[in-house]
Amino acid sequence: MKSGVMKRRQQDEAGEIDLTPMLDVVFILLIFFIVTSVFVTEAGIEVTRPEASTVDPTSGDLILIAVGPNGDIWIDGDQIDPRFIRSRFELRLADAPNSAIIIQADESANNEQVMLILQAAREANIDNVSISAEA
Repeated sequence: MKSGVMKRRQQDEAGEIDLTPMLDVVFILLIFFIVTSVFVTEAGIEVTRPEASTVDPTSGDLILIAVGPNGDIWIDGDQIDPRFIRSRFELRLADAPNSAIIIQADESANNEQVMLILQAAREANIDNVSISAEA
């Protein structure tokens, strides 16, 4: 009688599928896709961009800066004092050395704020600076 019980246990164990290797592969793929994904950062506010006759698309590591209609400056979702723009650029350049700056100025914004941003970019040794516009 014991041999009949042993045969059933061996058959039951042989029919089970071990899912551990499959779960390991799924988690490795999940980690791979999370690490290699590209996250888009927003400047912080929605602005009405001015129209331009020529518009060139840009790509790569971008530092987006928004200038609101009241002259407030936003970087990475934070309103920032104009005195600290250069230090914020230098922090971002430490993470991605070949970053480009895109200024998203509202069409009713004061040009003085844009000039402050351009000066801070020059002081931080950033050559690739663009002003966003609608085509």
